[in-house]
Amino acid sequence: MTTRPPAASMPESIRHVLRAKQHPARAVACPHCGAAAHRPCVLRTRNQVMTQPHPQRVSAWAQSVACCPECQVEPTTPCHDEGRARFTVHARRYQEAGETAA
Repeated sequence: MTTRPPAASMPESIRHVLRAKQHPARAVACPHCGAAAHRPCVLRTRNQVMTQPHPQRVSAWAQSVACCPECQVEPTTPCHDEGRARFTVHARRYQEAGETAA
């Protein structure tokens, strides 16, 4: 059996260009299926790789990168409706995150 030398690490600028075709939500871990950052989501029942990330992952990504213009919270802070926590982020926060990623 042959041994390979360790692979050289890829600069982040090149890595970003190669991953540009992936959904930007893959930059965070998926809270639904447990997929690591930069790995695709999987269906837990069939262990099948999904082409698009879970909605929970997209919500977590939007929360981590964008301010919410609806409820005026900073990145990493969950959205709320008049003080009551939401399970997902506001639609306008998804738009802000998409503009940030573009």
